[in-house]
Amino acid sequence: MAGQIDTRLSELGVTLPDAPAPAANYVPTLISQGLLYVSGQLPNGPDGLVKGRLGDGLDVEAGQKAAKLCAINILAQARAALGDLERIGRIVKLTAFVASAPDFFDQPKVVNGASDFFVEALGDKGRHARSAVGVAALPLGVAVEIDAVIEIA
Repeated sequence: MAGQIDTRLSELGVTLPDAPAPAANYVPTLISQGLLYVSGQLPNGPDGLVKGRLGDGLDVEAGQKAAKLCAINILAQARAALGDLERIGRIVKLTAFVASAPDFFDQPKVVNGASDFFVEALGDKGRHARSAVGVAALPLGVAVEIDAVIEIA
């Protein structure tokens, strides 16, 4: 029987992928003292990785879509680690990195793609603290990378 979060994801037309494997020498998730730490997730979707820099070939809307893909992959990692999305107590904190041209200053608008998705999918459990940081480059040339801290219910 599907839980509330799975039902809501289905209503949103979102199917979680298998949890992506780590790309280097780290673990994708770690549980400590009632919190699930999810390593940085990349914007990898059905069409592959979203690559590029915001303000240099990518606009805010493309960045928001990339951030949403990161959020979907965070939930995929959470399901793999917890076994059931209903064990999510709340999203506590996101740290988002946005590959940005030097004159691009709308990182918070880009990261809203992830933040809005978490609220749509999880309701109040999806409201979180966050940081949105512009960087010169990200692994594999992706546009956005986001990590998360999740409270376990």
